[in-house]
Amino acid sequence: MQYNRYMGLDYGNSRIGIAFSDLSGTIASADSIYKRKDEKADIEYLTKLALSKDVRHIVIGLPLNADGTESEMSKCVKDFGQKLFDKSQIEIFYQDERYTSFEAEEYLKEARIPWEKRKVLLDKVAAQIILQDFLDNRK
Repeated sequence: MQYNRYMGLDYGNSRIGIAFSDLSGTIASADSIYKRKDEKADIEYLTKLALSKDVRHIVIGLPLNADGTESEMSKCVKDFGQKLFDKSQIEIFYQDERYTSFEAEEYLKEARIPWEKRKVLLDKVAAQIILQDFLDNRK
């Protein structure tokens, strides 16, 4: 069977939310939050994690301005994505992540999760939403 596993990332200055798809590349699940150290260590960690999970594609949330144009942070994300590709040789995709943090927050509120726990879960749930949006839109 041909596996088609994806890893989704919600890139931030201090944390990166991580999600993975099932083996068929259909359903995204929140996985973990990585506390950033420095760019070299971050890329090393994510590369090892992706390879250990047999990831074929990485989807990184791209923070666009409200009008759809790229922001300063978009450039940082693309630079990071290029370095991650250079190290891992895993294909990188970018997914518009406008409003995903808001969506993640609303999802966690509806689940009646207290604020203290929501703060901890937010990044990985945002990564799940980014990845699921990508998986849903590629069909």
